Amino acid sequence: MKKAWYERLRHSTCAYIVFLFVLTGFSACSINKLVINKVSDTLSGSGANAVFLGDTDPKLVGDALPFAIKMYETLLDKNPNHSGLILTTGSLFVMYANAFVQGPAEMLPVEAYEEKRAGLDRAKKLYLRGAAILERDINSKYPALLSGEDADVEDATGDFAGKLAKINKEDVPLLYWYAAGTLSAYALNPFDISLGMRIPLLSALMERAYELDGDFNAGALDEFFLILYGSLPEGMGGDREKALVHYQKALEKSKGLSAGAYVAYAQTIAVAEQNYERFRFNLETALAIDPAADPSNTLVNIINQHKARYLLEKAPELFVDFDEEAWDANPGYGDE
Repeated sequence: MKKAWYERLRHSTCAYIVFLFVLTGFSACSINKLVINKVSDTLSGSGANAVFLGDTDPKLVGDALPFAIKMYETLLDKNPNHSGLILTTGSLFVMYANAFVQGPAEMLPVEAYEEKRAGLDRAKKLYLRGAAILERDINSKYPALLSGEDADVEDATGDFAGKLAKINKEDVPLLYWYAAGTLSAYALNPFDISLGMRIPLLSALMERAYELDGDFNAGALDEFFLILYGSLPEGMGGDREKALVHYQKALEKSKGLSAGAYVAYAQTIAVAEQNYERFRFNLETALAIDPAADPSNTLVNIINQHKARYLLEKAPELFVDFDEEAWDANPGYGDE
């Protein structure tokens, strides 16, 4: 506990000092490059996001993230090629867009249509903003991987496959957050053809990431593929069987402590199959998880549990033959 408190104090103190330098007008030349790199390493090292992800108060984190993001952006402007800063800044944009912009917007009542639309539009812009930051580092490390004319993802033996093979395990988080941000932006507007055309590329990148580190973040990649295969139509790569495989793997790797896997299954497969029993079973299982059981995932679990409650309330709108009484008469169905 003392160590966790010290880590939080260290990160927040460094952040405050850096921001004071910026506010008082110090230029990059005025601050020793070594100092900038040291602070950059400290603020973007392993556990840099733990101060947010381990918190139990979503509102506190939601209120603090905009300042943190702008602080990281400012530091990144002074140290634009620092991979750690790029990853932290880009991933914070994606996290903030998902948890504190898209989520609340989707839960607004029907009569708040304009506010909801504005929130979702803002979320998409934030997703793309984060993805653009992450893309910069991918392009720096792996030139033409994302936009080269010869990036033919259908050619398993061509130049694109060779480029994928060069990706290192240490860059799995970079690929994950880039793909998550881009796919999330597309999900908010499936008619965005330019983003839709990138789905095969995102799938290829994540398959490579899975080869390198399938256990990344205790099943995070499996949750990604569960959402990808479970939500896309077959013509764009959707595959129920693959989604189910990754669902089971996500549960195994997270030891059943990630509410996200249960919520993702309910929102994709269960709704698509119009299976209310499985829908409710998974959401109630998500709600039964103790968020503190996995300290590194506390905030994410709390947010997903909030989403689970919302989805349960919205069930009559999601299921054509909604029959809650049938479940109540046979509540053990979900165990089958």
